[in-house]
Amino acid sequence: MKTIYIYITVLFLTLTACVDNPNVTEDDFLENNNSATSWITGIKRQLALTMNAIVINSEMVSDNYFNNYTLYNKVFDIPQIDFTDIDGNSMQVEIGALREMAEYAIETVLPSDPDATAQQWSYAYFAKAYALILSGENFTGLPMDSNSEAYTANELLESSLGFLDLAIENEVDAETILAYQLLKSRVYRNLGDIANAKSLALPIISNNSLLFVVEFDGTNGVANEIQNATFTASENRFAPLPRLDFLDPKFFDLGTAAEDQKPLPLAKVEEAYLILAEVYTAENNLEMAKSTLNNLIDHVLIARPIMYLDDSEELRNGTNREDYPTTAVDVSFESGQEFKSGYVLDRQAALIPVYAVSGTSVTNLDIEAAENADDLLYLIYLMRQEIFISEGRRSNDLGIKFPVSQTEQLNNPNITDQFTQPTIPSFIPLNLGLDNFTVEEGTGNVTILYDMNRVLVENKTSTHVLPFN
Repeated sequence: MKTIYIYITVLFLTLTACVDNPNVTEDDFLENNNSATSWITGIKRQLALTMNAIVINSEMVSDNYFNNYTLYNKVFDIPQIDFTDIDGNSMQVEIGALREMAEYAIETVLPSDPDATAQQWSYAYFAKAYALILSGENFTGLPMDSNSEAYTANELLESSLGFLDLAIENEVDAETILAYQLLKSRVYRNLGDIANAKSLALPIISNNSLLFVVEFDGTNGVANEIQNATFTASENRFAPLPRLDFLDPKFFDLGTAAEDQKPLPLAKVEEAYLILAEVYTAENNLEMAKSTLNNLIDHVLIARPIMYLDDSEELRNGTNREDYPTTAVDVSFESGQEFKSGYVLDRQAALIPVYAVSGTSVTNLDIEAAENADDLLYLIYLMRQEIFISEGRRSNDLGIKFPVSQTEQLNNPNITDQFTQPTIPSFIPLNLGLDNFTVEEGTGNVTILYDMNRVLVENKTSTHVLPFN
């Protein structure tokens, strides 16, 4: 309960407009007519804070982005993940705050407010579920409650399903229900449950515009940090892997940054297609897998918004590495592979396209050229990387998980040493290899050192990745 009261105090400081006295007691707050509305607003704010912590660190520890400036973590790019690391601890603190605030809403705030709506109950259940999903996807294990023992990643994921069911049961908006069903499909995919992942994903593709997001508010202090890292900040803090250059930035601002904070997707219909394509590949139904990927391109991605942006101030001028290409050059995904154009943009030449929801380099011709299941898996994971860039999803696909922090263990005697070690699969290159590339003298063409999607397929039997294999 001590933790909960800390969160209550923090929330009161951010919601003083809802009460007359910022030092209001818990009883006073619960007797307020707007207690449910105020608390759900606080949960939404905490979700934004949580996603900032998850996305920045997850993108950095993966092969999507390199921390090319002095800010943010200095060793996650290696990747080196220690249980003493304050950034890893911050991630689980934010997840814990989201989980506990949702739980307090369910157990105390909503039952105390006669005006609480079914949708507020639904959102509280969703927030509890999503905290557990983030826990299972990003950590070797975490507590489910304040000061409890740590549960394994799969146990955390499994526990989210019941809360998603309650969120669906209380929700009245059909599109939001589909989003929660998609989250269930995502959980079952992570658990390797083909049947349930498939049955839940199938009805979702009836809505090709499905998009469920978390909102940010720069004016009130919760800005989209990945937007700041990839666009707003003058230092050009994050540099994308060159073959992902054409997808950067996903989030940008025009005019005043504080007033133009882009939302971050939590669930979008693209994922249902990708899950189904992976299911069909596992079932050796390659034609159906191809058809699903083609439909994803032809009916979803083609309809997603493309903005055109003056990004001429993006000079890739971070101080950690200074050889990022700034003009249009060709890219080879790995040594010995052909060089391809269109991956690195010349931002000085003209406006650049920005894929605000999803984009991909994969074409219908690429899909039709796939000869076997491994070829299709490669395309699926390349599309997952490109479609989910800047959304904090890639490190989970790579099988990387953060440990329970030393701070948590010191304050929680129930945490055993088995959870204080990170998971970094043996096939993950170290010594900054995930983000590394060479630049050809004269042409400036770039060769990526490791095509990690090929590496994933080669290691598809590993327990850490490709859950359907």
